[in-house]
Amino acid sequence: MFYEGNIYRPPSEANSLILQITVGCRHNACTFCTMFKDKTFRIKSRAEIFEIITTALAHEPDAEQIFLADGDALVVDSLLLIEILDRLYEKFPRLQRVGIYGGPKDILAKNPEELAALKEHGLTLVYLGVESGNPGILRSVGKGVTPEQMVTAGQKIRESGLALSCTVIIGLGGKAHSQEHALDTARVISAIDPPYLGALTLMVEPSAPINKAIKRGIFQLITPLESLTEIRTLLEHLNVTNCVFRCNHASNYLPLRATLPADREAILETLDNVIENQSLERLRPESWRGL
Repeated sequence: MFYEGNIYRPPSEANSLILQITVGCRHNACTFCTMFKDKTFRIKSRAEIFEIITTALAHEPDAEQIFLADGDALVVDSLLLIEILDRLYEKFPRLQRVGIYGGPKDILAKNPEELAALKEHGLTLVYLGVESGNPGILRSVGKGVTPEQMVTAGQKIRESGLALSCTVIIGLGGKAHSQEHALDTARVISAIDPPYLGALTLMVEPSAPINKAIKRGIFQLITPLESLTEIRTLLEHLNVTNCVFRCNHASNYLPLRATLPADREAILETLDNVIENQSLERLRPESWRGL
C-alpha cells in the first residue's frame, strides 16, 4: 500500500481500509498534536490516488468501509473527491461507508452544495476535532478557529445530511481551566448536536509544543480522577437529541459508552461511584494508555 509516514485513523475506523489521499495536515499548528509534525502537507495527484485505489483493490476487494486519510483530507477539491468516491463505489462492490477527517477551516471553505454533492456520491461520515469549546483554550492550543466558527462548521455538516462525529479532548484546559473547558465544550457540542461524540484524554508526547508550557509550569496536567470529573461536567451539561457517546480510546482512564440523553443518569452514576470512592483500581494503568 502507498503510505507515507505513520497513518492515523479514528478508533471507529479500526476495520476500515485506509487510503491516504493527502499527506499530513494542512493546519498542523495544534500544540497538543505530534501526528503530522514530521510531514510536509501535500495533496496527492489524481494519478497517485487512482493507482492507490487499484493497489488497494488487489489487497482488499471486499472492503466494506474505507477511510480517507491523512489529517484533513476534506481539503481536497470537491470535484476530485467526487471522482474518488465514484471510483471507490465502482470498484468495491461491498462498500457501504466512506469516512474522512474534516478540519473546521476546510468545512467552512466548502459551500452547502459541495457538501450535499459529496453525500450524494457516497461520502458517509465526517470526523471533526472540536477539542474544546472555550475560546481561550482554542487560541492557546493553536486550533485556528473560534468556538462560533466550530459550531458553524459542525452545523454545516449536519445540514448537509452527512453523519458527523465530533471529538473533544479531556484535560486540554489543564488544571486552571478544567471547569470552563468542560462547560464551554458542552455548550459547543450541544449547539452542533452531533449523532456521534468521542472523548479522548490529553496525552503529551515529548515533542509536542505544549510540553514547553508544562515544563515552565504554565500548564498543569489534570489527574486521572480530575479527568473523570471533567467528563462528568461535560456529560451533565450536554443537551443533545440522540448522540452515541464513546470514551473508549486508549488514552482514557475509564472506558465509557452511552447513548445520550437516554443513558445520562446511568453514566453519571458510574462516574460518581468511581470519583467519590476514589476507585483508582478501576482506572486504566498509565502504562496501558495509548496501547
